[in-house]
Amino acid sequence: MREALFLRQNQERWKQYETQATTDPDVLAARFVALTDDLAYAQTFYPQSPTTAYLNSLTGKLHQAIYKNKSERSGRFLQFWKRELPLVVARNQRTLAWAMGVFVLCALLGALSAAYDETFIRAVMGDGYVDMTLENIRHGDPMGVYKQRGEVSMFFEITPHNIRVALLTFAAGLTLGIGTAYLLFQNGLMIGAFQYFCFKQHVLKASLLTIWIHGTLEISSIVLAGGAGFVMARGLLFPGTYSRAEAFRHSAREGLKLAVGLVPLFIIAGFLESFVTRHTEMPVPASLFIIGSSAAFLGWYFIWYPRRLQRELAAGNSPS
Repeated sequence: MREALFLRQNQERWKQYETQATTDPDVLAARFVALTDDLAYAQTFYPQSPTTAYLNSLTGKLHQAIYKNKSERSGRFLQFWKRELPLVVARNQRTLAWAMGVFVLCALLGALSAAYDETFIRAVMGDGYVDMTLENIRHGDPMGVYKQRGEVSMFFEITPHNIRVALLTFAAGLTLGIGTAYLLFQNGLMIGAFQYFCFKQHVLKASLLTIWIHGTLEISSIVLAGGAGFVMARGLLFPGTYSRAEAFRHSAREGLKLAVGLVPLFIIAGFLESFVTRHTEMPVPASLFIIGSSAAFLGWYFIWYPRRLQRELAAGNSPS
């Protein structure tokens, strides 16, 4: 990007930071993050420019304002969850919506394929899993698979596996998004096919009330990891006015923040799958409460809160 265009795109915002002082730590932090990104770009492409010197000075002033009462590392940790991650989500919500659309479409395709071909479920889930589920259905416990291992060993096996799947889904964005799309396709196909299989066996209600106790967080997080992969791929495919390398560095950083930010959700989902989902005798209201609470959190943290935060920080205010 030419320096003149870089100035034209950002000068008004920098002037606002310089002239409209604030003592709000949240606004200061958001401004500081934005300025450090701008400074890094200027140092890379215009190292001897007055623009770089100006940004270095302005960033130094903000740094002093933020750290004049030095906060602990825990404050930085909280800042990531309270500001950085939601703002990454806000900037990329359209891309994340595309990932959700791909997954839902593939799930519908999986259900349709299972409806027209009775052998399809065995092709995607494997004969062993299907036969085991049929045996559990005959014994009146269709979701008995979740009771076959001890809680602790199951947690330490499932949770790292799901985190690896999510990180792989993100990293597959390096293939221009093709690998990410394939992994979303694979997961969506299995979910759709298995849910139709449960419908065909007249145990759909039991499966929904059991699987989605942990699946609401787990499956949604895999989809979000796919969105992170698409964010990274977007920098390679559509660099805009930036060089392809610079656009990729920015998009990879954005995607990585999102992928790392999903780790706690996988830990919670792993806990639910290992310690809670196995209680298939759980009352329906209890299952609905867990599923509904998980869905409400996802809607709040990944849709409503990022948009609200972005609007209020753009206006120079901190959300209450």
